[in-house]
Amino acid sequence: MLNQLTISELAARLGRREVSAREATQACLDQIQRVDGKIHAFISHDAADALAQADAADKLLSNGGRGASRPLLGIPVAVKDVLAVKNQPLNCGSKILGKFISPYDATAIEKLKAAGAIVFGRLNMDEFAMGSSTENSAFGVTRNPWDITRIPGGSSGGSAAAVAADECIASLGTDTGGSIRQPAALCGCVGLKPTYGRISRYGLVAFASSLDQIGPFTKDVRDAATLLGVMSGHDLRDSTSVPQPVPDYAAALTGDIKGLKLGLPKEYMIGGLDPEVKAAVDAAVKQLEKLGAEIVEISLPHTDYAVATYYIIATAEASANLARFDGIRYGARVDGNDPIELYSKTRGAGFGPEVKRRIILGTYVLSSGYYDAYYLRAQKVRTLIRNDFLKAFEKVDAIVTPTSPTAAFKIGEKSDDPLQMYLSDIFTISCNLAGICGVSVPCGFTKNPKLPLGLQLLGKPFGEETMLRVAHAYEQSTSWHQAKAAL
Repeated sequence: MLNQLTISELAARLGRREVSAREATQACLDQIQRVDGKIHAFISHDAADALAQADAADKLLSNGGRGASRPLLGIPVAVKDVLAVKNQPLNCGSKILGKFISPYDATAIEKLKAAGAIVFGRLNMDEFAMGSSTENSAFGVTRNPWDITRIPGGSSGGSAAAVAADECIASLGTDTGGSIRQPAALCGCVGLKPTYGRISRYGLVAFASSLDQIGPFTKDVRDAATLLGVMSGHDLRDSTSVPQPVPDYAAALTGDIKGLKLGLPKEYMIGGLDPEVKAAVDAAVKQLEKLGAEIVEISLPHTDYAVATYYIIATAEASANLARFDGIRYGARVDGNDPIELYSKTRGAGFGPEVKRRIILGTYVLSSGYYDAYYLRAQKVRTLIRNDFLKAFEKVDAIVTPTSPTAAFKIGEKSDDPLQMYLSDIFTISCNLAGICGVSVPCGFTKNPKLPLGLQLLGKPFGEETMLRVAHAYEQSTSWHQAKAAL
């Protein structure tokens, strides 16, 4: 089935003209029709537009238009509902944007289109990317393809579920505190969070501007390297975009990791770690040793402060960023007798409970008398956390950890306990605070029920090449990534 292929497999078949882009796109649309009623990965998709893009790709393919400049020609890629795609809805999983249609493309989307990708569909997410389970969407809950009674992770749960269910060849998500890596782990696919500044954030609706990064969900590491290469690069429209050269990531996937030093942080093998997760990660570490890597115990001493630090900084930035949603310029509007009443009624009706909770937290920590005690202190601790990683990277080439402390939990299980929900991201948050890169790759399954588990690899700032080399070597020496959910 064409929709089950990886980017590289489908690209090879398209290049040989064994199949058409229309056939591949139709296979994805048929799979959406067949399974999305159960999973609800998509908020919406325009089949006619997707097929029109496919026909245009086929015309280019028949004229030999693939080439190095169009590595994604004819490949269907779906998009998290937080990235601007021209003439497509942009709701961020929220009611407050109403029937808003994006008037322009995000830079990452421009680059995908320039590379020939068929960009289609709006994928479900926690409202404004605030959540770890994709239960906080105004458009309903997304379910895990491996067990539809369980969550797919969040906030990019729709993006992970769509790839795991073969409803698209690859997808885009965003990662503010683990929102790509955690759902990738729970749905059994590859999820990559690039170094902060590697991919332009222009056209990404901001949750926490100093933490958010766009990244891919794919079926294997090679595909993640391909998408990262396409989307990376400096962008003058984003002041946080860094003018670093973009390496050939796919060329780095040599399979050889002999002599590389991999750090195992003692702070991550904690008491709350599920025994099956620990066993899978221990086995993965042994496999990496077998492949020739040297495992070194390291310490990241400020790890315990990461969750508290993150939820001060992220909510503070969210409070500032979401102030623009006021019912005046665009989106939904609930009229009032004066501007204050209009704002409060619009936001009261438009924002969900988790978004309101985080705006209130963020406004509190930024308020007079509390700014120094909370926000300023959190920024200082963030620097300590980043320094922990930089110090560790003086000794090791990459760091190995679990991605999530547990496999996917039941829908509704943690809805009434925000703190337990926030702890789902305990292993992923530090990466965003430090601005480094991270990837989650499948590393096993729980026994009963059978649920995917993820191994997280963390790399130096702009060290995606080495991180991907380790991830690819591990992946190719195991068969976890080849397993499919029975739908």
